[in-house]
Amino acid sequence: MEDLGMSFSIYKGKKVLVTGHTGFKGSWLVTWLELLSAEVSGYGLDPDGISLYGILQPSLTRDERGDVRDLDRLRKVLEEVQPDIVFHLAAQALVGTSYENPLDTVTSNVVGTANLLECVRALPYDCHCVVVTSDKCYLNREWEYAYRENDHLGGRDVYSASKAAAEIITAAWTASFFQSRCGVATARGGNVIGGGDFTKGRLFPDCVASLAEDKSIEVRNPASIRPWQHVLDCLGGYLRLGEWLLDGSFRGASERSFNFGPVAESRRSVAELVEQILGLWPGQWIDRSDPLAPHEAGRLAVSIDRAGAVLGWTPTWEFLDSVRETVGWYRLFYSGGSNEELREETIAQIRRYVSACGDARP
Repeated sequence: MEDLGMSFSIYKGKKVLVTGHTGFKGSWLVTWLELLSAEVSGYGLDPDGISLYGILQPSLTRDERGDVRDLDRLRKVLEEVQPDIVFHLAAQALVGTSYENPLDTVTSNVVGTANLLECVRALPYDCHCVVVTSDKCYLNREWEYAYRENDHLGGRDVYSASKAAAEIITAAWTASFFQSRCGVATARGGNVIGGGDFTKGRLFPDCVASLAEDKSIEVRNPASIRPWQHVLDCLGGYLRLGEWLLDGSFRGASERSFNFGPVAESRRSVAELVEQILGLWPGQWIDRSDPLAPHEAGRLAVSIDRAGAVLGWTPTWEFLDSVRETVGWYRLFYSGGSNEELREETIAQIRRYVSACGDARP
């Protein structure tokens, strides 16, 4: 076990299943859990092209490739792994893709979540579950107000609507089947940045790919405001929520949904984020706003008061720290860093994050 202090020692020796483990956040999560000496298994699709998972090559107890819409296969994996806790990250994760393939988005994010919950329900013992959705699950009214967990759910685009539906499905399964046994909770994360995201159409990966080729960054929505946070802050929230379930603190709690976002200072416009990137990696950007492009929310912020009050969780890295760590990872990648060097940098960032947490719980 790596020297990560006493943070999350509850995971040592625990059987943990991560769905969507081959994705961006999933790859960081299984790597962190590996350092915590958990017995980690994964269930997810094959990565498409260059992937953080392929770079890190984590050592898992089981690496199963499959779709969460395949109920029989998913059930078989849970029966064989017998996890103590599941982190459900598998999903179609892009707003743009939801316009291109709306039914795929709905079946992946809604039916896939229902399948996972049904498999957990069928286990002959108490298995806890963190269902990861999104801050886009809220009915966004484009106001200054930071959304709280009891605000209305909804969405003008299919992706956002699918995340709201996943929240409703999880609440229904919890109320119907899990009140007296398994701990099930949802995690609503903000806009996450971090090294190793190679998804086209996401701001940070597009920025660094352009800079690496000495091209101007094309920015679609420079005035849009988002709650930017580093992937480790977000995952620290998920791990703290999982700990809350594992140690039994959830019993008697009436609320099982939590926002995980940055402090208010990190709610920045797209243009501000790009300018901060350019301060670390010189280049230029141009405005490519398209008034005919599919709708995306112009403003979004979430309140993290409940996570602080109930879980004792607060974000650790400030906006500038998050951008600096992310740019550093990508500069190593685009300068020809080996997989081993990139894995070492990933682990080093986890160590720096835990050290920055100090006595505070990440």
